[in-house]
Amino acid sequence: MIAMEQTGNGAVSQKIGIMGGTFDPIHYGHLLIAQSAAEEFALEQVLFLPTGRSPHKSEKDVTDPQIRCEMVQIALEDNPKFEISMLEAENTEVNYTYASLQKLKQLYPKAQLYFIMGEDSLDDFPTWKKPEEICRLSTVLVAVRNDKGFGISDKIAEISQMYQADMHMLHAPNFSVSSHDIRKRIHENKSVRYMLPDKVTEYIVQHDLYRE
Repeated sequence: MIAMEQTGNGAVSQKIGIMGGTFDPIHYGHLLIAQSAAEEFALEQVLFLPTGRSPHKSEKDVTDPQIRCEMVQIALEDNPKFEISMLEAENTEVNYTYASLQKLKQLYPKAQLYFIMGEDSLDDFPTWKKPEEICRLSTVLVAVRNDKGFGISDKIAEISQMYQADMHMLHAPNFSVSSHDIRKRIHENKSVRYMLPDKVTEYIVQHDLYRE
């Protein structure tokens, strides 16, 4: 259930983080960024949006949405601030961030949305579909590892000015792991211990994922 707070004028306000991605599979890096956002920006809830069809990836390169969603659900079950949204996973069309934010704004009309993105997406942000609409609908948080903050602030300032955006740096712990690395290690029969929740690892083993 999404938490609410009362504003000075009596209106109800919600501070909801939005974390999209393929999550193939979800790992501790994703969870650390979401937890950091919740703490640094006092978010009551963080919604994880596993994508169905991504404009950046071919369907054949991504695991079935239902399987990815089940792994996300397992990873979130012990954190009351984290919740999964099936908005993109159940959409048969290509998912665009601006369109998902429009739908979320309809679902939570009084919410203040915080869209969480990685610093590696910052350079590509102007090429996204309707970046100005993303900035209009949300406060944008750019997740930066603690050792990579230098120089990012200038880029954030540049894009903020370009789109009249409310964009901030999100400081996250250093955790150099990616879903690609995990899939590769599993394929090579290497351990992925300490990279993702044990229950997610168990699910991967049970369903024999990423072997081929």
